[in-house]
Amino acid sequence: IANGRHWPEQNQIFFNNGRGIFTVSVPLDVIRETSYATELADFDGDGDLDIAVGNDMAPNAIYLNAGDGTFSRSGTFGKPYAPTRNLTVADVDGDGDVDILITNRGSENEICLNDGFGHFSESLPFGEMDDSTIDVDVADLDGDDDMDLILANRDGQQNYIYLNDGQLRFRHIPFGTGNDETRAVAHADLNRDGIPDIITANIGEPNRIYFGDPELTFRLSITFDSGNDESYSVAVSDLDLDGDMDIIIANVGEPNTVFINKDNGQSWDKIILSEEKYNTYDILSADLNNDQRPDVIECNSQAVNVYYFNRERVKN
Repeated sequence: IANGRHWPEQNQIFFNNGRGIFTVSVPLDVIRETSYATELADFDGDGDLDIAVGNDMAPNAIYLNAGDGTFSRSGTFGKPYAPTRNLTVADVDGDGDVDILITNRGSENEICLNDGFGHFSESLPFGEMDDSTIDVDVADLDGDDDMDLILANRDGQQNYIYLNDGQLRFRHIPFGTGNDETRAVAHADLNRDGIPDIITANIGEPNRIYFGDPELTFRLSITFDSGNDESYSVAVSDLDLDGDMDIIIANVGEPNTVFINKDNGQSWDKIILSEEKYNTYDILSADLNNDQRPDVIECNSQAVNVYYFNRERVKN
């Protein structure tokens, strides 16, 4: 868990006992850092999960796993002092290892290329120099078998798709209104037409779905949450186990919500996760207790972090 943000804290590792219980935790490092994001991936190709940490105005760091859940700081990646806000991991250059994308608010974003051993000495920029990029998602939007980028820009800036030509040269396409206050972005084929759709979490305006089309215009869109909540994170998962993807939204100052897909992305049933009004800055879904149901995890600022077990009946 990344704990710092603007106020340096120790990042923590919580170990799952296999049943969704986290009674054992250890600090990732003895130092306190202004960490905004952590990501897990096998960066050095040895079969275990390593950790990337993204820090605000401090070097971003890689921690390699010794294979037994102990981690050592092995190096840094990206600019040494940048306003990093998020990390995304994916094989962007198609060479079989995991690269890291860094979003830097008001500064140049970076793709840090992995040499296969967890070293990230080569990087290249993406987006505009002054973009206030807060999140990036990765998907093959145009069906050419390489990874394209979906950028969420805050501060009323235009959101963009960056199409990869396979050589890490990108052509950008705008989507959205041009002045959205987007805080997070995700993708899924919500209407099951074989084309990825884009979901945006916004503050002070409705959250939206932009449906993909063969021309990649993303002009057809709907709101799935008509409120004006401050939504800071979005995740997708098949929560009701019916074969289509549902949406999970993290809010600041309002209850977090689940939206169940009822009509191929055209209608949604809203469920309140809890009446608690946390300041939730990240939300994700994973099967924590090995019961074949995706659960929901909230990361809350200045409050306990919370996870919810899914009690949906498993469909055979």
